[in-house]
Amino acid sequence: MKLGIDVNRHKEIIVKAISALLLLLLKHFKLNHIYQFEIVSQHLVFANCIPLILKFFNQNIMSYISAKNSICVLDFPHCAVHEMPELTAESLEAGDNNQFCWRNLFSCINLLRVLNKLTKWKHSRTMMLVVFKSAPILKRALKVKQAMMQLYVLKLLKIQTKYLGRQWRKSNMKTMSAIYQKVRHRLNDDWAYGNDIDARPWDFQAEECALRENIERFNSRRYDKNRNGDFAPVDNCLQSVLGQRVELPEDFHYSYEMWLEREVFSQPIQWEGLLQGP
Repeated sequence: MKLGIDVNRHKEIIVKAISALLLLLLKHFKLNHIYQFEIVSQHLVFANCIPLILKFFNQNIMSYISAKNSICVLDFPHCAVHEMPELTAESLEAGDNNQFCWRNLFSCINLLRVLNKLTKWKHSRTMMLVVFKSAPILKRALKVKQAMMQLYVLKLLKIQTKYLGRQWRKSNMKTMSAIYQKVRHRLNDDWAYGNDIDARPWDFQAEECALRENIERFNSRRYDKNRNGDFAPVDNCLQSVLGQRVELPEDFHYSYEMWLEREVFSQPIQWEGLLQGP
């Protein structure tokens, strides 16, 4: 019994660690440079991340969140402060009164946020949510009465509502009301009743290939050795700019003293005029 609980606990910790690392990487890359975020997102999409996350949620999510795969007497604060009791079936189950496993709830919220970041403003990836029939899976996740998790589930439902058709909207008015109530909207947002132009089928390969082409063009322009001089980055470091050797013409060495005398020393400087405004 102890081994079984420990194996399940390790699985939960791995899911928690991977989901948190993915979310942190995506957030950092989006702040650092948008193309870093886009290339990592595209790698995740091509690695079937979207159907994998949906498959994860296509389980009894309530039993997953309320699972108790931890032994209180062996957890860190208890085992360090108190003496180790004799392990029996009763002592393994005693002491855990939490209704939720916060570790699993944290993992679910992270995976929903990763899915949001992958599909936001990407029509072809939103169509993937529709194709993989994510709406009933996400609706079942709404049974978890936790505000943050419900918010990200409703966001995922909101972005695909216009593609689900009028019949789905009529039969899911409670979900539509929850989206209106809890998700932020824009003034020109027609997410619920989008026109046919917005809801037309999108060419998945064309959109992803155009994004990959833009990223490769940026990388070749920015980082290739034989790059075009017009797009070379500007050196803004004062020390490196002043430390560069400047090739001067030969006659400059013979005439620079005359130039200094004529252009600098013989010209009176009007200090009062410099202080006055234009």
